[in-house]
Amino acid sequence: MKDSGAFRVLALSTRAAAAAELAATLERQEMATPVAVESVQCFGRKKTAVAVAHCKRGRGLIKVNGVPIELVKPEILRLKAFEPILLLGRQRFMDVDLRIRVRGGGKTSQIYAIRQSIAKALVAFHQKYVDEQSKKEIKDILARYDRTLLVADPRRCEPKKFGGRGARARFQKSYR
Repeated sequence: MKDSGAFRVLALSTRAAAAAELAATLERQEMATPVAVESVQCFGRKKTAVAVAHCKRGRGLIKVNGVPIELVKPEILRLKAFEPILLLGRQRFMDVDLRIRVRGGGKTSQIYAIRQSIAKALVAFHQKYVDEQSKKEIKDILARYDRTLLVADPRRCEPKKFGGRGARARFQKSYR
């Protein structure tokens, strides 16, 4: 009988120790949990190109596929990617970091998808974390300049049909 009592005391003490250890672990995890980061994620599309922009509080960094936007290729279309920044002014981008991932499509479509994702991300960030007035201001400026900065172009390539070499062109017909 004495052995079972000793075993019971040992079991209770190990349970208490385990409970205390679990409580300490949970407390450490709560302290280590980071504060929620203010961020939004938006996408831009053009034909088959898709650009996803992650916008969060920061110091004005804008990177496309890990490369600064100032070095985006092709050089001739770089200004197209800069349009939202030039329209709204660099100061609106000073307190946010934008990281854009783009894939699919060709070079031109990718640039158009990038510019749309930048514009939409800034509008969404201002709506969620700043104020409705600044969001409306930004949206009006962008829409007045070019609606495709905020709204995707729905046009798609029409598939080829039989009886011709393209979607609409037909093979030449002979009557004799």
